[in-house]
Amino acid sequence: MIYLDNAATTKPCEECRRAVAETMENTFGNASSLHKAGTASLMLISRARAAVLRGMSLGKTRLSGEVLFTSGATESNNTALLGANLRGGRIVTTAIEHPSQARIIDKLEERGHEVVRLSPKDHDDFESAIVNAVDEKTALVSCMAVNNETGFCVDIRRLYNAVKAKNPKTLVHIDAVQGFLKMPLDGDLISVSGHKIHATKGIGALYIKKGVTLSPLLLGGGQQKNLRSGTEPVELIAGLEAAINAYEYKRELFERLRAALLGGLSEIPDIRINSGEGCLPNIVNFSVRGVRSEIMLHSLEEADICVSSGSACSKGKTSGVLSAFGVSDKDADCAVRVSMCSDNTEEEIALLCEKIAQTVKSVRR
Repeated sequence: MIYLDNAATTKPCEECRRAVAETMENTFGNASSLHKAGTASLMLISRARAAVLRGMSLGKTRLSGEVLFTSGATESNNTALLGANLRGGRIVTTAIEHPSQARIIDKLEERGHEVVRLSPKDHDDFESAIVNAVDEKTALVSCMAVNNETGFCVDIRRLYNAVKAKNPKTLVHIDAVQGFLKMPLDGDLISVSGHKIHATKGIGALYIKKGVTLSPLLLGGGQQKNLRSGTEPVELIAGLEAAINAYEYKRELFERLRAALLGGLSEIPDIRINSGEGCLPNIVNFSVRGVRSEIMLHSLEEADICVSSGSACSKGKTSGVLSAFGVSDKDADCAVRVSMCSDNTEEEIALLCEKIAQTVKSVRR
């Protein structure tokens, strides 16, 4: 199988699998228990929190705050956006957000918040556009670091510092699911997910900057400083720590793979590239005009090649996000997303392009 859908999920790495198995065998105590088995689990969780903070900082100034372990990015986004005290204030966000953020913002808008949604197609300097939309009434800025469908990047540290300079009271929430371990991060609230970085599904984290208060979504035994009740999944947390420690973002490799992909696609007539120069090289979105996404995906699947048409959460529906990048509905209906990991090779990219060319020839005749 040629797996090129890593923005949807990644295969758990060997280090993660080993850490999960070893923890299940040796460090299975409840972290709330006072005996040594519980203490061992608590120490493991503390060590994993430090790993998350290191991963967010990437050698820059270390972030200072709390790390809350969650079931994944959806819970992290819900906790951040619904748990924050927004005081009925204005919300500035973008039109390219993941549904786990966008649907919450919709709900907050229904509750009376004024919401401003910005599109990259309308602004040459997207970070400045977001900052310019902030005023004295803005309670929240919520923005993804890397778009999951195109790889489009936002300079998060620049954005955060500029928003705080304009209005220090504005909370800044960052959905860093695709950006975690690929760029330095900053924010008052930062959401990450394990299964995008070769950890398991079912584990994620929310960074909460020192001084930021949240109301918990889950009530119960008061674990994790009363912010997220429920017994901590020590095994999954150990796997997340191991995956973070093992992860290496091989940008040069991804740039070679992207170049090989673009080179192969250039030989196929009527291809539109939807991922521009300001995108991470491991995600490439393009439209094969005249071949609907569903047809292309099924054709590639027959060759044991796994790609997607956009966010896995959309389940094959035409992306509304691409329109915010200036992609027409017709081209969005033909969109394909290739998302790579460090295990992928140029030979796999060549086979992908060969199969796309065959499918185009078959469908367009």
